Amino acid sequence: MSGGPEGKSPRRWGRWALTGLGGLILLAGLWLAVTPLGRYLARAGWEEAKILWARRPIAEVAGDSTTPAALRGRLQLVLEARRFAEDSLGLPAKQVFTQFTQLRSDTLVLVLSGARRDALEPVLWRFPLVGRLPYKGFFRVEDALRAESTLVADGFDTYLRPASAFSTLGWFNDPLLSTTAAQDSVQLVNTVIHELTHNRYYAASDAPFNESFANFVGARGAERFFRARGDTVRANQAAAEWADERALAAFWGQLYRALDAAFAGAPGEAARPRRLALRDSIYAVARRTLVDSLAPRWRTISPLYAERVRLDNAALLARGIYLTDLDAFEAAYRDSGENLAGTIDTLVTRHMNRSK
Repeated sequence: MSGGPEGKSPRRWGRWALTGLGGLILLAGLWLAVTPLGRYLARAGWEEAKILWARRPIAEVAGDSTTPAALRGRLQLVLEARRFAEDSLGLPAKQVFTQFTQLRSDTLVLVLSGARRDALEPVLWRFPLVGRLPYKGFFRVEDALRAESTLVADGFDTYLRPASAFSTLGWFNDPLLSTTAAQDSVQLVNTVIHELTHNRYYAASDAPFNESFANFVGARGAERFFRARGDTVRANQAAAEWADERALAAFWGQLYRALDAAFAGAPGEAARPRRLALRDSIYAVARRTLVDSLAPRWRTISPLYAERVRLDNAALLARGIYLTDLDAFEAAYRDSGENLAGTIDTLVTRHMNRSK
């Protein structure tokens, strides 16, 4: 911007701008102090500031003789993965994952989801810029448990789980976190490409597309990365993990449709006990299917997962955020001749046109 309002000197305009900025800061401070969302965002901002403050350039950490050899190898892998994502897939890397932050714990953030027990309706939280989301992250365990207890008391299913990484969508130069660096090589590359995908495209208030799209790009991108390096072992591992995830996605989709039909067939408040009974029966059948039919075919998932995975509406909807339309993404990938960069452009364009 150049100049200022007509009739005002640049110096006078500068003083007005600073005064206005001070007023905005004061109003923002008051808002942060007196509203629940404001206090939540202030806490999140403080935790993000600590992460950013503790950053060190990856090149510096990798070159430090006191850095464990295994970590040095992972840091180098991250730099190569982000370069591949930018050069080969067209994902804007910016300065993301050029720095490293060592956290004090092995859990970065706890993510909470909620849903009605007798309907496939998620609890939604509204945030500035990104819109309404079906999950909420907490940096402090006590805050997460308190929020979960409130939802349980209100009669909702809840699903609380840890997350090792997150993206600020390019607003900040997100560092690689020690929780992310602890992943194996395939998952690490997958995570880097997944998070950079959010820099390429992020649709407000459409978490299922954003996360499922990034899930697809991260998985296929990791496979392409390792094949380009001639590492067929890890490339095949990435492909096998993606095949198992797609099989699970199909199962969760069938389960969703079965529950949705059962709930729709028993409408009204008087039928709530019937909806709950149907839900319990459907989940019991789903457990048997997981254990008896799916687990024996998995290549990369432990059979114990089938026995222990959480089965309720909140968990089901949370998984759907990352596993929606995977077959459609795969179809576009095949139609492109497995040109992943071209598929990314196609899927972004389709979603943008559909959202108009």
